[in-house]
Amino acid sequence: MDPSIAILEFDSIAHGIVAGDAMAKRAPLDVLLAGTIHPGRYLVLAGGGTAEVEEAIEAGRTAGASALLGLTYLPDVHPDVIAAIGGTRREGGEALGVIETRTVTAVVEAADAGVKGAAVVLRELRLGDELGGKGYVLFGGPLTDVEAAVEQGVARIEEDDRPVTHVTVTQLHADMDDNLRADGRFLRRADGATKPTDGTPTGRGR
Repeated sequence: MDPSIAILEFDSIAHGIVAGDAMAKRAPLDVLLAGTIHPGRYLVLAGGGTAEVEEAIEAGRTAGASALLGLTYLPDVHPDVIAAIGGTRREGGEALGVIETRTVTAVVEAADAGVKGAAVVLRELRLGDELGGKGYVLFGGPLTDVEAAVEQGVARIEEDDRPVTHVTVTQLHADMDDNLRADGRFLRRADGATKPTDGTPTGRGR
């Protein structure tokens, strides 16, 4: 994926599909990814040359304006953000920074600003699904760097008055670190922890 990306978030699936189609028709993009996320929203990600992505943004805005919930344009996106969007998760650092947002577009922008603003590990980026449409990013590293990353990420999205929650954990406990490294979703952690050793199925899912 080229280093220029845009993500458009719609609160209507129908309008999102129309917008994605308009974006694909307007400019020759290297990447166009589109699909649903919870709760009934639609994401379109466009990647390619700067001029082409900007053309696509204009087409998407025009076609889906009434349903556009959020838009993030990163003309020089950090490669760790691209990897995290693709599902890459990393470990590192005794301190932990968390930024939580109400939209996917906001958290992607916060993640990019944070990882560019400080020497941190982008541990995880969760987008929409199984989160009721929310997003969150985890930064790991030395405390001062984590604090700087959170500050940079929050400042970037608060410029647009987008609601955000953020915390910094000075020294993450090993047990909590194990949970975050394994899986952020409670039921997946619980399934593994409560499964009988003889292989008998548990009550959930029977």
